[in-house]
Amino acid sequence: MILTILGLAAFGMAWMPLITKKLKISYSVIYVALGALTYTFIDTLPDPNPTRENLITLRLTELVVIISLMGVGLKIDQRFSFKTWAIPLRLVSVTMLLSIAATVALAHFWLGFNIASAMLLGAALAPTDPVLASDVQVGPPLENDRSNVRFSLTAEGGLNDGMAFPFTWLAIILATTGIESSMDMGSWFLRDVVYKLAAGVICGILLGRLLAYLVFTIPEKTNFIVIKDGFVAVATTLMVYGITEMVHGYGFIAVFVTAITMRNQELDHKYHKKLHDFTDQIERILVSIVLIAFGGSLVHGILMPLSWPMVALGVVFILAIRPISALVGMIGTKLKKKERLVIAFFGIRGIGSFYYLAFAAGQVQFKMEKELWTVVSFIVVLSLLIHGLTATATFEKMEKEAEKAIKGK
Repeated sequence: MILTILGLAAFGMAWMPLITKKLKISYSVIYVALGALTYTFIDTLPDPNPTRENLITLRLTELVVIISLMGVGLKIDQRFSFKTWAIPLRLVSVTMLLSIAATVALAHFWLGFNIASAMLLGAALAPTDPVLASDVQVGPPLENDRSNVRFSLTAEGGLNDGMAFPFTWLAIILATTGIESSMDMGSWFLRDVVYKLAAGVICGILLGRLLAYLVFTIPEKTNFIVIKDGFVAVATTLMVYGITEMVHGYGFIAVFVTAITMRNQELDHKYHKKLHDFTDQIERILVSIVLIAFGGSLVHGILMPLSWPMVALGVVFILAIRPISALVGMIGTKLKKKERLVIAFFGIRGIGSFYYLAFAAGQVQFKMEKELWTVVSFIVVLSLLIHGLTATATFEKMEKEAEKAIKGK
């Protein structure tokens, strides 16, 4: 039964791009609904509760995210520079910090979470999701998609998954020792902010250049070793992530930086498309499993502790905290008002948030663990519904308006 469902789920993903385009509904909404229906009528499936199967949740979401990060990095046609990437860099610094601060304050004072649990909630919800945001991202590599909105959301999704890690570690420290120890705060800043971020970036750049040399330069200089297989992208992902984690850097950052470095070394090479297509296919298979399990967790009671204050926080987060934080982060940019509003609104939350919760729960016990899973699950559902039902139509409308403006000139 399990193999049949997995096979059907993966098989269905082949039609999802066309179905999504026709129905104007994100495939994530469809798969969560299918998961809920499947678990409602079939009672022999594995327990989908992430708190009871923390290690499986951790490893599955981790794998999905790192493969997604490689795919996201490979499909960005915009060469990296601090000037051209100014908006994504603002979104992963100013916007993320404001979002975390507002979430922590609301969770602590409104929901009554202790400071460690409030910090973990802020960290888990801080990153936009690179996995479920395909409807708002740029297309495959070499399509020369220069949309400011799509590029900004794509680059933000790639960058900020790793940037949330220091705050996850801060939550773990707070849960372990409390806020009184200034020594712990100092070591947190040096180790979890400075060293691990730097190690992630450096590993990504060095390994990206090495891999670009092996994959692009050597085949051009000699016909002896010519690599054509798309699975190299997944092999690269696992290798880069593993090496970076072994030197205690942030593997999420390293994987994304590696992909960007490889693109920048040979921006117009056709092999990038094959690499991206393979990661995209593997990612969609894995995502189908996660979304079905998430749908099952919804009917198995993950939202049982949900209260009206939690609902209010979720609505405020999606409709106010993210949009306002993003708009503040984009102050002074040359983006049009409509572009800024769309970027601010489509801060999609998803699988990355589940990973951070599972990771932190595996390190130390949090007092509000059940409530944390409930709030995050509710916000992800809310994001899937609000963003999943509006993304396709919104971006189609924007692109038609852009085409008319170009023709008008």
